[in-house]
Order: sequence, then structure tokens, then C-alpha cells
Amino acid sequence: MKGLARYFPILEWGREYNAATFADDMIAAVIVTIMLIPQSLAYALLAGMPPEAGLYASIAPLIVYAIFGASRALAVGPVAVISLMTATAIGRLAEPGSIDYLTAAFTLAVLSGIFLFILGLFRLGSLANLLSHPVVTGFVAASGVLIAASQVRHILGIGGGGENFVAIVVSIAEHINEINIRTTIIGVGTIIFLFWARKGLKPLLLKAGMKEGAAGMAAKTAPVIAVILSTLAAAYFHLPDKGVAIVGDIPRGLPPFTPPSLDPELWSRLAGSAALISIIGFVSTISVAQALAAKRRQRVDPNQELIGLGASNIAAGLSGGFPITGGFARSVVNFDAGARTPAAGAFTAVGILLAALFLTPLLYNLPKATLAATIIVAVISIIEAGALLRTWRFSKSDGGAMAATIVGTLAFGVEMGLVAGVVLSLGLHIKRTSAPHCAIVGQVPGTEHFRNVDRHAVVTNPKIMTLRVDESLYFANSRFLEDKVYALVAAHPEVKDFILMCAAVNDIDSSGLESLEAINQRLKDSGVTFHLSEVKGPVMDRLKRSSFLDHLSGRVFLTQFGAVSLLDPETARATLAAAPDLQFQVERGSPMAAK
Repeated sequence: MKGLARYFPILEWGREYNAATFADDMIAAVIVTIMLIPQSLAYALLAGMPPEAGLYASIAPLIVYAIFGASRALAVGPVAVISLMTATAIGRLAEPGSIDYLTAAFTLAVLSGIFLFILGLFRLGSLANLLSHPVVTGFVAASGVLIAASQVRHILGIGGGGENFVAIVVSIAEHINEINIRTTIIGVGTIIFLFWARKGLKPLLLKAGMKEGAAGMAAKTAPVIAVILSTLAAAYFHLPDKGVAIVGDIPRGLPPFTPPSLDPELWSRLAGSAALISIIGFVSTISVAQALAAKRRQRVDPNQELIGLGASNIAAGLSGGFPITGGFARSVVNFDAGARTPAAGAFTAVGILLAALFLTPLLYNLPKATLAATIIVAVISIIEAGALLRTWRFSKSDGGAMAATIVGTLAFGVEMGLVAGVVLSLGLHIKRTSAPHCAIVGQVPGTEHFRNVDRHAVVTNPKIMTLRVDESLYFANSRFLEDKVYALVAAHPEVKDFILMCAAVNDIDSSGLESLEAINQRLKDSGVTFHLSEVKGPVMDRLKRSSFLDHLSGRVFLTQFGAVSLLDPETARATLAAAPDLQFQVERGSPMAAK
């Protein structure tokens, strides 16, 4: 049973389920359902899908996640960034609203789910680490700007479009004379109301006598209030007859069975987009899931989360939806509302299902400007205005990767921007590790520690040189290490023993091994004995599987102090006996000044 529970977490938390947990989950489900209805409609609009697709994407996936999902507080469903990526991926292949567009959306969801599911089965959750935090932050921020910009036309009631920021701005300018003032009033008014509600609605409810927790949760329902008021206004004033775009007829009923296309050409054209959507969705999901789990001292298995998200996306594609993932704001509300298990998501799915069955006729007059305003307010919160400056100050390379991601996303669209950020981030990593930090080290007086001669007052012996390399040895930096060692030996002809201090070396690949063999032979030919010190266990295991140790001219020492003690016991003992803050010169050593 324990092995089965590894892939079906419901078997683990289901054994502990009781009436109290049920009550907590139900309360959270009601609150999230109220929040999710307008969100699902809005994100369907963003994805270029009919409104009901947002509801469908919030039913079956939530039930499936309750079975396979690893997080007990995560709330999955349509989210802004993934919806935008969906529209971008499919918009190149078909006209929004067409049968081909819908089929491609279903296929994209299934393909994303399969990709995630396979990664989970092979326990490859660590692949998400290819996306550095600066790249993800830059991508999300730029996507937020793109999303907000793309919704301006709905706020103004004009036509247009575009996949990048420049195209969107140009399109808005070309259609600016088509502004519908009534649509604009609804859109701008909704934005103002939603922004006010974030800070002003809760105090108002508290003054009315509502309790702290209830007031906080009620304030989260502001989008529902906006939907109700704008829908009533549109119906009462007959705004659709005056040019205000509305949602229109939303079919009632259960989610349909929507098999994906089996066309190999379509799958190949969607494969790259599916991979990007999957990885971005997983990265954002696992960060939220782990943050919430930590608050309750729980653990989330990234590989099982891949399986849960994969199964949920497959369910979305087979039930009339589009790619989904874990939503940050929605999950926080779910957590704060007291959700104890993924069953809260299943109960939320039931609530959305009831809405799809009975409430959709009431949404006929819902203005699209209201949904656009909901999207704009939601994405504004994900834009970290000062992130680029903070990252640049800390690390120029990370700041450059973030800037490239932002510029690429705004200029060329979400997929090209993300690819640019990943490629640049990996390129900078290879560049940085191809010339790792190295330091000649000496013994700190009064201790057994060895530190950089350029930073500390240390003692060295001119006949013994120790180089500490602060990086694993692999193909990109192996030649750099060879050149570094040869240059040092050539510049110090008095050296008789050369020690490579490997305290920071976590791995050595075949290229690194060949470099060590070349260094050993070159030094041996020069009359210098080559030693290693502080080699980690896994690295030592790998070296033992080669013939390197059989040909090593020197020895492998457990500690650097042990190496110096054997090669120059007199200096080592004298330095150890000295006062730590005393700068001095031993007969066989040389004075070093701290910098």
C-alpha cells in the first residue's frame, strides 16, 4: 500500500480523512469556487477559447489532481501566463474560435500533460532547474505586461491584437478612433473597483461588524461582485445594443469529451510549445506548493507533482479545456481558507460543475471588459518592478539574463523571450564555470586552515604550492585548469610539490580526468610531484574506477593540513603553534600580507 500511495497520494491522506477535515475543505472550496468562476471565464478569453472552456478546465483537472497531486493546499486551474502561452502557441496555427483552434487547444493540453507525466515517471523534476529564478521572474513580469497590454483593447472596446508588445501598442493606436465609451467606463470602473477592493473592502466589512477572517475572505470575492454588478448594468441599460461586447450564450451542461487530434504534423508543431508551457507551469507550481507545505511542515515531492499536473492537463484536454497549472493567488486563498487536503479542489470542481449546469444563462450579459479588467488587476500583482535592479546589483550575469528575457518576451513574444532567457542563462553559466575561481592558499597561523594568499595573512613554503579550484571539473574548464597549473609552475621554478586542493570539487567528468592525467604527466616530466587533497567521497569513487591513481606521482591526502604536515612538518608545526593574529616569517616560508 505504501508503494502505491507514492503514485496515488489520496491513499495516504484519505486514511486520515474525517468530519473536521471535510468541513475545512468545504469552506475553502466554497470560497475558491466563488473566486474561480470569474477567473476561469477571464482566462478562457485570454487563451482565445470560448468562456465555457474556462469552466471545463476547472472541473475534471481538479478532480484528477485530488487523486494524483502531491500538494495538500495547491489549487490548480487556468492561470494568466499559461493562458497567454496557449493563445500564442495556437494562434499561429488556427483562427481563434474555429474548430481547428479548439482541437489544437485540446491537443496542446494533452501533449503538455503527457510531457509532464513522463518527466514525473522518470523522476526528472530537477530539469526545471534549467530555468533560473531571474529568468522565470523576468519572464513572468514581461508576460504580465504583455497580458495587461493585450486586454486594453477589450477595456476600450476596439479591435486589434498582436503577439508582442510593439505589435499590441501599434494595433491599439490604429484602432483608437473606435473606442466605445460605455465599454471603457465599465472596464476602467471595474479596474478601479478591484484595486480599491484589495485594500478598502476589508476595512469596510470590519466596520460593518464582520469578523477579521470572514472579512478577509469576503474581500477576495470582489471579482464576483464586479461580475454581478456589470452584468446587471449591461442587461438593465441594454448595453449590448450600444456596442458593448458581452460574453453571450454559454452552453449549459457537463464538460464534453474532446479527444485530441492524432495528426502527427500538429503534434510536432505543438511539441515545443507544450514543453515550454509544461516547464513554466511546473516551476511556478512547485514553488507555490513547497512554500505552502513548509508553513505546515509538510513535504511536496516534485516528481509526484509532475505526475499530478500531467494527469490534470490530460484531463483538461479530454474535457474541453486547455493547459492548466497551479495558481499562486488561488492557492494562497485556498490555504488561508483552511483547506487541509486536495479534496478541497475536488469540492471546488463540483461547485464549478454546478455553475456550468445552472448559472451560465445568468452570465449572458457579462461584459468582456469586466473579464479583461479582472485579468489586468490579477497580472499586475505578479510584476516585480524592482526585481531587475536588485538582481543586476547582486549579479551582472543574472541581471543580464533577466533583462534579455524581459526584452525578448516583450519584443518577440512569450516563447522566444523564454528561450532567449534560458539560452543566455545557460551560456553565462558555462562561461562562468569555464574559468572557475582558483586561489593559491597558505596556512593560517595558529590553525589547520588554509586560505587565499591574496585575502589572508598566511604562511607558505616556496617549494610547495597549493592551488584550490572552486568548481567541479568538466569539459568546459578542464583546459583552463591545465593552463593555470602549467603557468604557476613555470612562474615558480623552485616548486617541488604541487597540491590540487579539491574541497570544492563535487564532480569530475571524463574531460576533467584527462586533464588531471595530463597535469600529472607534465609535472612529473618537470620534476614536480603532483598531489591531491580533500577529495570528496563520490569524486574519489570515480577516480578509483580509472587508472589515474595508479600513475599519480604523489599522494591523495584526506586534509590539506595532513598534506603539508607530511611534506613540510617543520613549517606546519611552527605555523600551528603561532598566534593566529601574528604575521611572521618562518625560515623556510615566506611572509604574506593580508589584502
